[in-house]
This record gives sequence, C-alpha cells and structure tokens, in this order.
Amino acid sequence: MEVARIQSSNSPRGFANLIRSDFWFLDGNIVIIAGQAAFKVHRGQLERHSDIFNALFSLPQPEDAELFEGCLYVELHDSPSDVFYFLSALYDGLYFKAPRANDFMAIASVLRLSTKYFVEHLRQRCLNRLDVDWPSTLAGWDQREHAATDTQGRYMPRESCPHPVLVIQLALDLGIPSLLPAAFYDLARYGPSKIMSGAALPPSALDEYLLKTQPDNPPSLLAVHLPREQLQRTLRGRERVQRYMAHFIASSLQSRVPARDCTYSLDADPSRPCHESFYFIMLNVLRSVGGIACGRDADTLYTLTQAMEMLSRTDFSDGQRQCGLRMCQPCKMDFAACAMKAREDVWALLPKWFSLTGEDDADDDTFP
Repeated sequence: MEVARIQSSNSPRGFANLIRSDFWFLDGNIVIIAGQAAFKVHRGQLERHSDIFNALFSLPQPEDAELFEGCLYVELHDSPSDVFYFLSALYDGLYFKAPRANDFMAIASVLRLSTKYFVEHLRQRCLNRLDVDWPSTLAGWDQREHAATDTQGRYMPRESCPHPVLVIQLALDLGIPSLLPAAFYDLARYGPSKIMSGAALPPSALDEYLLKTQPDNPPSLLAVHLPREQLQRTLRGRERVQRYMAHFIASSLQSRVPARDCTYSLDADPSRPCHESFYFIMLNVLRSVGGIACGRDADTLYTLTQAMEMLSRTDFSDGQRQCGLRMCQPCKMDFAACAMKAREDVWALLPKWFSLTGEDDADDDTFP
C-alpha cells in the first residue's frame, strides 16, 4: 500500500486519516472503504467481474448522498489487506511464477473475497494454486515433496508451502474439504509440541505499510492456533499414521516370507540373503521412525519410499566395500509392490484417520 493518508474536509465524518492505497485512480468513480484503508477505483471494473457489485451499484442513490472526495463510496466489512489483494487480482491479474510460501496471504485474501463476491475465475485460480501444495492425489503429493527438496537433498517445505495450520483454518472457514487430508497429514509430521504451538500469521499488506510508516512501533505478528477439536483430530491422526507403520514393519518386514520364486529358495539355508536384507531394511526403517533420520518420524509415506529406495542403493557397506542388498530380484519386486500398495493405502485412509469422513471411527485401528 502507498505511504499516504487522506486528510480532507471532503471526507465523510468518521473517515478521517484513512490510508490511501495504491489503488487510487484520478479517474476513479467509486471509493471503497475497508477498515483503515480507502481505494478509489472504477465501478465498471468491479461490475464487470462481480454480479454482487453490479447489483450493489445499481441501487438508486438519494440526490443528497454523502460523497467521498467527489465520489460515491461504499464501506465493505472486509479486512483492508483482503480488499487490497482482491483489487490487485482484478486489475493486474493473479500470477504465480513458482511455488512460494509468501504467496499464501494473497491467495487466501483473493479466495475469501472471490468466494464472497462471486468472482469465479479468480476463485478457481486460487483453488488450482492451493491444489498444487495440498493435492488430493498421491501422485500430486509426491510431486509436491519432490519440489520441496533442493538439488543437495535438503527438504525445505516451508519455503514453497505455507504452514499447514493456516491452510486448515482457511479450508474450514471456506468449506474446502479437498485440502484437508494433505494439510492434516503435513501438520501431523510435526512433533506434538510444535503442533500445539500453532503458526505465525505472515505479514499482510497493511502490516507492511504500518512497518514502513511506523518503524519504531512495528505491528505484532499474530499466532494462529487450531481449536481443541482440530488439535485432537491432528494428534489422533498422527497416532494412526504411526500405528500403521508399526503394523507394516511387523507384517511386511519382520515376519516377511520370501517371494514364491525366490532365487535362493533351494539353498542349504533357504533364502538367507533375502531374510538378511529384509532385516537390514527393517533396522533402517526403525531408525527413521524413531526420528533419528531426517526428523520425519510420523511421515509414513516418506518412510515407505525410503524402504523402496534401499532396494536399488549400492552405497551400503559390508565392512570392506560398498555394496547393495543381496536380495534376489523376485523378492525385490515382491517387496516393492507391497510397499507401493501400502503407500496407496495410507493415502486412501488419511480422511478416515483424521476424522474427515463424518464416520465415528475413533476406535477403529484395523489395517488393510
């Protein structure tokens, strides 16, 4: 927002010292007031995109209607930052060069007002953008996770995606259930203390303006916390995700039977290389689940991917040289298929585990 304030005798009472936004056109013919900010824009631009504004501006006005610097004005009960981002999208378009967490405030603002004022093309663009970070398919999730990992293998999701607490709040407020399974799963990967801590709300356009004009008295950053019901839903889902991984370890690694066509099945010690390889994978998976590796102890989808990647790695050591697992190819293929199906099962069960299906499944700990 522009660093300027309106101080005019032509302003209606109660609207003195408003912040004049970047959207203050000399040829504008309507003033929009939202909170502390004023926007002088064009009726036609708003009417063209929104039936709500078209109907609002079509209402007959009394001849002695109060004017704001020579223009009719309308006061909106929306935050000034929401209105600023909404007008930016209407006038300048809504473009995203690459996924950035800092885009969230603009996306959320435009989504709120495009939903409220029925501007469908902006609403759909926001939903499409959110679907990239919070996909409804496992393939989309894998693509998102790949994009959040840099060329050196560092996993930095908060640079490209906003904190899941913010997304959960937005999805619940606007009724967008498709975002919730991925957002709750993402949040559940944090430790319980971080889940309870909530998330800092990024600075809005108004915050940035106040920071410029009042550098000695910067606006305080607000923290967003989930209500008790959503915290319980998150922690319960986290427990279920971890229990599934424990079940997989016990049934698909610890007591795994080699493939029917195992290459080593007729040896004196049948299938010993494959049994040893399964045991080695189990130890590494337990290390990951314990949080020693990467700190992703509740990320079952990632852990299962790691288990599959071990089948083709050649950087293990037998004490003398680097090598790969001695598991035979039929057993590798059999285990890879098992782990892939487990990932698909996990993804399909997320809505149920996080109580998003409307079913009373709090005590349902069965696994496929």
